[in-house]
Amino acid sequence: MAVTPQQRLAKDFWPYFRQIALTIIVSILVVALGISTVVMYALGLFGTEPVAVILLLATQAVLSGTVAFIIYRVVADPLKEILAAVIQVSGEPTTTTPPNPNDPRFAKTGFKDVLETLYKLASTEPKKQPAADGQIAQDDFIQSALNTTVCGFVLMDKTHQIIFANKAAPVDIDRNGQKRLNLIFNGTDTLESWLAACEQSSVHAEHVWTRIPDKLPEEEGRRFFDVIASYEKGAKSEVVLSLVDRTAYYESGEEELDFIAFAAHELRGPITVIRGYLDVLQSELGDKLQADQVELFRRSAVSANRLSGNINNILNTSRYDRRHLKMHLVETSASAVYDVIRDDMAMRASAQNRLLNVTIPQDLPTIAADPASLSEVFGNLIDNAIKYSNEGGAINVSAIVKGDFVEVTVEDHGIGMPGNVVSNLFKKFYRSHRSRETVAGTGIGLYISKAIVESHGGTISVRSEDGKGSAFIVSIPTYASVADKIKESDNSNVGIIEQGSGWIKNHSMYRG
Repeated sequence: MAVTPQQRLAKDFWPYFRQIALTIIVSILVVALGISTVVMYALGLFGTEPVAVILLLATQAVLSGTVAFIIYRVVADPLKEILAAVIQVSGEPTTTTPPNPNDPRFAKTGFKDVLETLYKLASTEPKKQPAADGQIAQDDFIQSALNTTVCGFVLMDKTHQIIFANKAAPVDIDRNGQKRLNLIFNGTDTLESWLAACEQSSVHAEHVWTRIPDKLPEEEGRRFFDVIASYEKGAKSEVVLSLVDRTAYYESGEEELDFIAFAAHELRGPITVIRGYLDVLQSELGDKLQADQVELFRRSAVSANRLSGNINNILNTSRYDRRHLKMHLVETSASAVYDVIRDDMAMRASAQNRLLNVTIPQDLPTIAADPASLSEVFGNLIDNAIKYSNEGGAINVSAIVKGDFVEVTVEDHGIGMPGNVVSNLFKKFYRSHRSRETVAGTGIGLYISKAIVESHGGTISVRSEDGKGSAFIVSIPTYASVADKIKESDNSNVGIIEQGSGWIKNHSMYRG
């Protein structure tokens, strides 16, 4: 903010106010003390009890001064805090820390609401530029026009600070008086990570995110946006964001997901019972079963396990969308994780006439994993390889160590995928036109697999060629590389997951 020599800043008001207030208070105290002295002198008290009169006047001076100081603090302190907030949101240069509405003393007095209202107004009201020669300034005209649209627009400078946001943009003021983009990016594909990559290697770039919410599901007024980002290195507005409000379109899907999650939760119990009965019957009947009956039991078990896996996927997807996908990590090995699903995978491959080759060396470095969740990822990838490979085809599962990661690859030689399918593969509910016609599924297996892997601090990727097969690669950190962070967070995954920061605000305003 440029300041001319004649222009007075808001922060200049406080020294002026303090000087005037203290001058008035001291003057009133001196006058009051002078009047008391004159009255006592007129009554002749100085001649009879001079010491007592002097003590009385001294006591009066101390008490009056104390009362005046208390009144001054009661009146001046709120004014000082409001002025500090005004200075912050106006953009004036200052070293003063703006007041935090979450301060307990503000909550007790109700002053918290005043500060939050001030910050909120500053984030939504457009700043007016003075018109020249009675004409509407061009900036005012553009700003006024943008504020009439339902599409949000955000401009950021070279330091990625927000320098403009129209009314429709999901932007708030944080406790430090800085504008923050109020969006929740799940996973590692965030605006912040994309901009960091742009700074390293791009002059001009664009990126699109879909279905990005501004609040958690339990919060009122939740909106969904499709976000279009443009980056131009060195420009005054280096980052331009266009945010299309798609709440009406996505909201029905969220409600459907809530219903599906509820239904899946109710189905999980009966499916578990069915699987248990199948195991008991197969065990008790034993040698009495004919070969074809054994095969029927085997196929029933495969179907029950697959249905149980789909139910778990749906429930995990619901939890991930609510940012509750937290893991309890232990030191284990990739081979031990695969052992959890070894028999089930062999049975599925055999039932579908596929050859499953698993090569996971026992001497690989240990990894930090939640075995049940990570085995679900391996199961999803192998199950997909079975679905999309050809009759009698081979599926290869292998593992190697790469730096601080153990890399597990699931490779098939089936139908493969074109590039436009690969780019959308990990999106929720995405299924290509070809897969919808030929293979049953929900379109959330890879989405939740990505969520689980990233919740382990790892990555998942794919390489594929149409007609020649696909390979999915899962990289999980070695235990030695993350052991300290895990121990600090009581064996949870909190310490190894990348967290959004800076100008992206992942929760409601002022939530600490």
